Amino acid sequence: MESQNHLPQQSQEARGTTFLRTCFNGVNVLSGVGILSIPFALSQGGWLSLILLFIVAILCWYTGLLLKRCMDADDAIKSYPDIGQRAFGYKGRALVSIFMYAELYLVAVEFLILEGDNLNKLFPDMSFRVGGVKLGGKQGFILLTALVILPTTWLKSLGMLAYVSAGGVLASVILVGCVLWAGAIDGVGFHQGDVLMNWSGLPTATSLFTFCYCGHAVFPTLCNSMKDKTRFSKVLLVCFVTSTITYGSMAVLGYLMYGEYLKSQVTLNLPIRKISAKIAIYTTLINPLTKYAVVTAPIAKAIEDTFHLDNSRSLSVLIRTSIMISTLVVALTIPFFGYIMAFIGACLSVTVSLLLPCLCYLRINKSARSLGFELVVIVGILISGFFVAVVGTYTSLKQIITHI
Repeated sequence: MESQNHLPQQSQEARGTTFLRTCFNGVNVLSGVGILSIPFALSQGGWLSLILLFIVAILCWYTGLLLKRCMDADDAIKSYPDIGQRAFGYKGRALVSIFMYAELYLVAVEFLILEGDNLNKLFPDMSFRVGGVKLGGKQGFILLTALVILPTTWLKSLGMLAYVSAGGVLASVILVGCVLWAGAIDGVGFHQGDVLMNWSGLPTATSLFTFCYCGHAVFPTLCNSMKDKTRFSKVLLVCFVTSTITYGSMAVLGYLMYGEYLKSQVTLNLPIRKISAKIAIYTTLINPLTKYAVVTAPIAKAIEDTFHLDNSRSLSVLIRTSIMISTLVVALTIPFFGYIMAFIGACLSVTVSLLLPCLCYLRINKSARSLGFELVVIVGILISGFFVAVVGTYTSLKQIITHI
């Protein structure tokens, strides 16, 4: 979901994007930090939870199609909030926007935690002293990362950052290659992962799987950018199949290598003295540095638009600095990457990817309310999505509170 940031740039390119370019952009949307935690998700649920990965992929692909059908009902629809407004008025627009911005905010928090975890992995003996207070390596690196990133958040023109952040697809391929190299050549081996099913870990696994496929807020923009919008359904199929192959490969490799000993990010398990581990970690570190500012920009822009502060440079800097400080406080207070990602997946991603598309589609298309196979499928998605949201949110919050 960090690829929410591409909304302004992509809408400017709406004169006509090719099928292949749209496929690339779509895969980039779905290829985020979730790939780091997908092995941990499999270790939580066991081998049979791979079935859940495929089910989540299919359901999210289907709800992506529902968003496309909502757009077909009104040519004025250009974005996900537009769909919410078309379905439920301004309250619907506000609801969609709240979930989108909340997700972006927590993804920004995840970036800081990710940087702290991986830098601490590279330099485990580091410590920091700030104002007479001694900070541990992880907390110090989180603070240092925030200071490095802060100036980039003051930029209003984020075209270059958005361009740089498009390397997410390549980064995912490199990460999978490095993990494979560590297992096959660097001596880790593939001898772990013997749990068939872990019922207690299924809520966490399902929440993390859902997080990986939450790119729905960008789908309307991708569709509008195409030369031939009728081919967007095929774009979705290509994107979800490609992403599922990548996620599935990483999950299986990581679980076979480390089994129940997997940490929230697979890079934290890799043997640090090996070149494959260093490449994987450095690749992991680059993306958050370039994406943080782009992720938080829509939040800052929404605040500026609400209070009509577009023309005040000083207030703009103050707002962006305040957002950075608040995410830093959250990251230092709740530095649990995997559990926060599970919370995002259960509470926000399920809502954005499964529940809202179904509700908006039923509201916009009256014919869909007629009893039939389609209605049965949609009602099934709503019931299962609501169940995952409640159980997953409760489980992730319980784990966060326990660790605090």
